[in-house]
Amino acid sequence: MKFPAHGQSSENILSQLKSRKSNDVRWEEGRVFAYIYDPGEEAQQLLKDAFSLYLMENGLDPTSFPSCMQLEKDVIGMAVDLVNGGADATGTFTSGGTESILLSLKTTRDYYRDARPEISRPEVLMPKTAHPAFHKACQYFDLTAVTVDVDADFCAIPALMEAAITANTILMVGSAPSYAHGAIDPIAELGQVALRHQLRFHVDCCVGGMYLPFAKQLGYAIPDFDMSVPGVTQLSMDFHKWGYAAKGASCILYRDRAFRRYQIFSYANWTGYAVVNPGVVSTKGGGPIAACWAILNYIGRDGYLKLVASAQEASRKIVAAVDDIEGLEMMGKAQINMLALRATDFNIFPLADAMKERGWFIQPQFGFANSSENMHLSVGPHNAHNVDEFVADLREVSARVRAAQIGVEPFVMPDELRDFIVNSGPDVMDHLGELLGGDGSSLPDKMEDINLMLNQLPANSREMLLGEFINRLYNPDPN
Repeated sequence: MKFPAHGQSSENILSQLKSRKSNDVRWEEGRVFAYIYDPGEEAQQLLKDAFSLYLMENGLDPTSFPSCMQLEKDVIGMAVDLVNGGADATGTFTSGGTESILLSLKTTRDYYRDARPEISRPEVLMPKTAHPAFHKACQYFDLTAVTVDVDADFCAIPALMEAAITANTILMVGSAPSYAHGAIDPIAELGQVALRHQLRFHVDCCVGGMYLPFAKQLGYAIPDFDMSVPGVTQLSMDFHKWGYAAKGASCILYRDRAFRRYQIFSYANWTGYAVVNPGVVSTKGGGPIAACWAILNYIGRDGYLKLVASAQEASRKIVAAVDDIEGLEMMGKAQINMLALRATDFNIFPLADAMKERGWFIQPQFGFANSSENMHLSVGPHNAHNVDEFVADLREVSARVRAAQIGVEPFVMPDELRDFIVNSGPDVMDHLGELLGGDGSSLPDKMEDINLMLNQLPANSREMLLGEFINRLYNPDPN
């Protein structure tokens, strides 16, 4: 697209935007089980109004826009209260879980540069189920990621985590829950490991911080996971997931206020204004923090309890149904609303495309370590009214997909093709057009063949191919 020579009317522009959304998943219908966190029309309108009220404000300078600072302080205070951070706890509002995790690891690294200057190659210890944002942070900040196997329920094993600690370990990570299977690591036991070895301990509560406290209050068997657990020193939680805030809204919390000093970037050695950034970004739009403050106050504890109760009830229906569908089974404990289901005797990847034809979006996940390929569901209250229809379609479509594979030899990537891809660079995409349905510069109509191929490749080769695909996909149209 070329830069416009002339302006257009607002009506024409909005019409074009609405038209461009026509191929997006229809999340408004409650048929999407990933990415969307919908609190209902009235709450959505409040988000829009609050966001618009602070559309132009900039939280970069609290002396210019002190209301943005006060909104952030209020939101962090509410978060600290919800996860039992204590009187000395503090934090920073961020653009999302990834920024929260980046800040946590950067802050820990800089702290250890002062406290333990002899550590030249700092290590971050985490279970294999930890979110990729931790690996991203390690790559950004020159840290070494050390990953440890998990148990059959995809939970961290404290004894293995402890055995992996070295003189270079600066931080241990646990998840509550991990995204893929909704598995809650044994945070209390890991906290004791951290205390014994005097380590910082980050609990990734990005997806659980606005859900688990209420599920626990409702009487579900949720283990201790928050900042009240001895040994937990920092915790990340997202508001734009089950807190239903406008994207992006997250936070990083620390048990001790003095520690956050290592997070803040200050710079005055130039000819302009002194720059002080608590987070990664400098300019900080007021819209997300205003919308977050508004939704937390609008829903309140009683409202979140109702939302979590609805999501849990819908999740239990799906779990019960999957237990009754031949060829499917749940993975892990399936105790909250983050679910993964796998096929026991057929290739599951066509299921995602077949369900999408029925208007449902479920998220394929590749096999890795002790987790076989599966389908992920993030079940929210916006899905609850559709659960019976979803279950009926899942039952019917699974039977059809499974029956279609009887007597058909599954695709097994030839060794020579696998070796060719593994030993090639990004340009290998040019040679895979038939398998990929193109050169990677546009979205394919169906994903089952691509997913099946990627699932049979080593994770490093998947990363290379997917990285090149995104590199090509986001190139602008030259016309």
